[in-house]
Amino acid sequence: MNIKDVLLGRPLKNNELAHEKLSKLWGLPILASDAVSSVAYAIEEILLVLIPLAGAAAFHFVPYVVIPILLLLLILVFSYSQIIQHYPQGGGAYAVARENIGDKAALLTAAALIIDYIMTVAVSISSSTAALVSAFPVFQDYKVVISLVSVSIITLINLRGAREASKIFGLPTYIFIFSMVILIIVGFFRLATGSLHPIEYSAGVFPRETLQGIGILILLKAFSSGCSAMSGIEAVSNSVPSFKDPAVHNAKMILCMLGGIIVFIFGGISLLTINLKVGIVPGHTVLSQLSSAVFGHTFMFYVIQIFTSLILILAANTAYNGLPQLLYILAHDGYVPRQFASRGTKLSFSNGIMFIYVISSLLIIGFQSETHKMVPLYSVGVFISFTVAQFSMFLKWRKLKEKGWQYKCWINGIGAIVTLVVSVIVFSTKFADGAWMLGIAIPFLMYLMHSIHKHYAFIGHQLALTPDKFDPYNKVSSTQCIIMVHDVNKPFLKAINYANSISNNVSALHICRHPEHAENLRKQWEEFQVPCTLRIIETPYRDIIKPMDEYLWKREKALKPGENISVIVIKFMIDHWYDNILHNQTTYFISHHLSKHKNISTVVLPFHYDLHHVEKEEQAALKN
Repeated sequence: MNIKDVLLGRPLKNNELAHEKLSKLWGLPILASDAVSSVAYAIEEILLVLIPLAGAAAFHFVPYVVIPILLLLLILVFSYSQIIQHYPQGGGAYAVARENIGDKAALLTAAALIIDYIMTVAVSISSSTAALVSAFPVFQDYKVVISLVSVSIITLINLRGAREASKIFGLPTYIFIFSMVILIIVGFFRLATGSLHPIEYSAGVFPRETLQGIGILILLKAFSSGCSAMSGIEAVSNSVPSFKDPAVHNAKMILCMLGGIIVFIFGGISLLTINLKVGIVPGHTVLSQLSSAVFGHTFMFYVIQIFTSLILILAANTAYNGLPQLLYILAHDGYVPRQFASRGTKLSFSNGIMFIYVISSLLIIGFQSETHKMVPLYSVGVFISFTVAQFSMFLKWRKLKEKGWQYKCWINGIGAIVTLVVSVIVFSTKFADGAWMLGIAIPFLMYLMHSIHKHYAFIGHQLALTPDKFDPYNKVSSTQCIIMVHDVNKPFLKAINYANSISNNVSALHICRHPEHAENLRKQWEEFQVPCTLRIIETPYRDIIKPMDEYLWKREKALKPGENISVIVIKFMIDHWYDNILHNQTTYFISHHLSKHKNISTVVLPFHYDLHHVEKEEQAALKN
């Protein structure tokens, strides 16, 4: 075993993927942790807006903020259950937008979701650290370090596979949910019996009221801050393929359970906060003050604080499930590097997981793990995706006109209008606090994804080959040649022509990570009548290097004295340095590894794609 096996565990075969999928029991804590944990800071964000302006009178206005949030939540649960039903392949708002509106709306949604998922990790981890520091103030100076360690741990657990992550994360999530239920029930019981009274503060927590009332703009700002409670709702629809069969039924059940849990906990915590008149105290979260008032500094207080900290860490896990799945779909559509479509040794999308780790760590360092500084960047993206998803479903019902389509149109139409208004409110009220950065980041991501897609489309045009243009020639030589092949295309034609020019013993080797691709390659081989032997080696662990190495060692041992083997690999000759991100990684690792063989030579065959040639062909096609 090597270090990688120690950290991640034994590799899993392709046919073990079904065992890695989530059941309802473990899927709920994995995908609900983000939305459920939002109650730990959503009510606090509302109070941070209201109390400085209205003092103790702010609690009179809290219901006018909380009730619309809960109603909007129910609309979103209905909408996303319909998306799950009609888009079981996953992708959520991105998939429905691409089908019903177009690529630009889909890219807007994808960019917003990518930012939201990354912010979910940074905000959740930072909020977790804040809860921990609230209970143990001695750690105040180590917030960034604690947050970075937390991100590292959750990343490692996710790299070990979905099944293992669900078992590790499931129990703390359920303990948090039950502890919140106990807190709410005990709190209201004590209120009813008169043994619980509003919190009294020794120092002045509530400022002297400067307004007779609170204007609509202030309420809207408080509403936009509290809308962070809805983050994570879309994650279930993005991750439908991650569930066990029947995947659609299981995903819809988890979404409904999630909605019910949020309504009960967020509503209950809000009512307790109003009745106890909880203020904003530096170093103490609203939830810690509530639990202290209800239970005192007893065992239950520390249970709530510890598991609040844990659930906020685990909330980041929603992003670790939702974003890699979204990146996988985007990679298949050609909008992000195709490495995001590859599964790791534990059948997880490890490249997507590492992407989350790097970017979220940089955000934690940049914002010094301060939750309030990051929240303005947090909820804008998710409401953009909500709006696009609602409007897309509205258009879908108008087009399909299936049974009950008018009713569904009304639901999604109202939802689209409300979420659009909320998106504008959230962005405008938080613009000066940092949301302006999203006005730069989202268009930049859209442009980047568009450019990547354009590049892949261009390369696909360059590589395309039809049977009538396949014309290899044969020359006799004593050198053995092995061509590493992925598809029968123009680079392969160049490779086989080169191989035939130096050898009369030419074969092709394909390391098969996906059996369906191998079957397509065999069909291409017959269609093009390729004049050399095709050898396909299946690799259940998706590792190309080891099966190739074992095969070549066998070929090398059979060589006679003085003989050698030439292995031909293709390298794309790029126009720009940044194109390396999209190409040549596999070529690099193969050529680097083959240097260990004594009697094997690596031939790196360059393939040049000509941008001007494609432009001329397109102009000619337009003229014709």
